Amino acid sequence: MSPLARAQAFCERFGLRLPILLAPMAGACPPSLSAAIANAGGLGGCGAASMTPAAINAWATELRATSNGAFQINLWAPDPPPIRNLAHEAEVRAFLAAWGPEPPASAGDFTPPDFGAQCEALIDIAPPVVSTIMGVFPPDVVTRLKARGVSWWATATTVAEARAVEAAGAEVVIAQGMEAGGHRGVFDAARAEADLVGLFALVPAIADAVEIPVVAAGGIGDARGIAAALMLGASAVQIGTGFLRCPEAKLDPAWAAALADAQPEGTTVTRAFSGRAGRGLATAYVRAAAAPDAPAPAPYPVQRGLVQPMRDAANGDVDRMQAWAGQSARLARAEPAGELAQSLWNEAKALLGG
Repeated sequence: MSPLARAQAFCERFGLRLPILLAPMAGACPPSLSAAIANAGGLGGCGAASMTPAAINAWATELRATSNGAFQINLWAPDPPPIRNLAHEAEVRAFLAAWGPEPPASAGDFTPPDFGAQCEALIDIAPPVVSTIMGVFPPDVVTRLKARGVSWWATATTVAEARAVEAAGAEVVIAQGMEAGGHRGVFDAARAEADLVGLFALVPAIADAVEIPVVAAGGIGDARGIAAALMLGASAVQIGTGFLRCPEAKLDPAWAAALADAQPEGTTVTRAFSGRAGRGLATAYVRAAAAPDAPAPAPYPVQRGLVQPMRDAANGDVDRMQAWAGQSARLARAEPAGELAQSLWNEAKALLGG
């Protein structure tokens, strides 16, 4: 099947006009951005890892009221409880005091919303698509979602993970290359820095290993990346950073400006924000946290709680923001999201001879 025919088949199966998905970025996916992508014919997205069931429901309600209702909601598969080290946490808190208010000891007690309750919310809301990152849904959740007519997609960062995703019953595998901004979706958190596989190697390897459609994610910022991903075996692409400068993203201006100036080597994988590895801009805080004399980040989600006071006090200072960014950040265009999605696809089709 040709790349364009494969993309068309994917769109027909999932009710889309464009094989372009908005990456479900936690904290950076307001309904306005997803609505713009959905109304253009793509798929909106909500990164709901840190959202309560009530917040997830409110997001979906607003999205459905302002769009054609094409969207996915993404959840993190939960990690085991962290092993706490209060002495080490005190060192991290002292380090963070140089970047904002010193976090209280209680900040390390942060816990994410209950995963089971989030799953119940998704079953009740029944979005067209739900997706997972860092693992897969429990079998009973998969069964109940499918009974509600919900399609389950799952993220993989290696071929082994892609095979596990297919075996667990996912209908689509999202191949996340190491170029992607935000948290890495590795199943084993300890392997995040070791298993750094680039998208151009990952997509064809996964496409050859599984029967389900592959969505390419990570470092895709223009039509050249879309066309290349489809040529390598993907049926669609997922773009996150590439839409963050659109007005509908409502991004902090300092973060948006930094994206425009970022070169690929201006991003790095860090655990300094959450304790989980993610790719962001190599800001002054990120570089300081990686220095030999800096304390290692606390485990997830302890580090997430400890860093929150700094983030709350950022006040437009990108050096203290959790400024996630993929390696193609400089390609992001400050254009209306729907128009951008359509023009990207038109340009990609021309490159592919369509």
